[in-house]
Amino acid sequence: MSEEGNKTQTSLLGDTISRRGFLAVTACTMGAIAATQLPHAPGAGQAASQEHGSGVGDGRYKWGMLIDINKCIGCNYCTYACQAVNDLPVNFEYNVVTRETTTNGAEYYLSRPCMHCEDPPCVHVCPVGATYVRDDGIVTMDYDLCIGCRYCEVACPYDVRRFNWQEHVEPNQFTPEFGFPEVERRPRGVMEKCTFCEHRIDAGLERGLMPGVDEAATPACVVACPTGARVFGNLNDPHSPISEELAKVPAPILLREDLSTSPKVFYVPPTGEEA
Repeated sequence: MSEEGNKTQTSLLGDTISRRGFLAVTACTMGAIAATQLPHAPGAGQAASQEHGSGVGDGRYKWGMLIDINKCIGCNYCTYACQAVNDLPVNFEYNVVTRETTTNGAEYYLSRPCMHCEDPPCVHVCPVGATYVRDDGIVTMDYDLCIGCRYCEVACPYDVRRFNWQEHVEPNQFTPEFGFPEVERRPRGVMEKCTFCEHRIDAGLERGLMPGVDEAATPACVVACPTGARVFGNLNDPHSPISEELAKVPAPILLREDLSTSPKVFYVPPTGEEA
């Protein structure tokens, strides 16, 4: 587990949040105001969704993930597979795993990728439309547009945005054990994030594969999990793996539900956790 992961303590039920998370929430509005002063129209992120035309736009797909906290053993395989496939440096994590404690004192592991919010604060504050929502609900990046202002990092209440401070030239330390790089390395000076492995989803659909069912079309973190703690699929399909699993969970949890971001990453709560 990384040092950064150990420092982050995000409450599952939203009762507490890290100091950085608190600053992110309170600074979101300030970032939005500042963004309107730059030479780009407010709402550029939302407009970019139509401009890029990314993802299938016929309403068939809305991707989501379910993480069963009771099955997570804190092995970090999800993080390592993500770093291998997305060609990330060893200290650069899209997916963070932390050790947390329930209200009853029991310890558990909380795995935290991008939430791919329905109403993402990071999109609202991006002054150039570099962060936007695809037609299938994935919150993604256009690295050619990113100016490195880091407004999205400040606005994200889940602490899952990463700034690329330096050029990544060293060999990938997670290859071949956890996979091979499948995307180009991003340039220095841009923000980065989990994209649900959109490249796998898009390529898989073109080949007739179904994300969440066929491994080649499914996010690397889901495929790598040795305990089956992660389930992925199409939320618009009642027969998809995630829809069927969600139907079995009486009260799935959303991180920081009080912020009304409507995440598309759901959690099976720890056994015995008080609601």
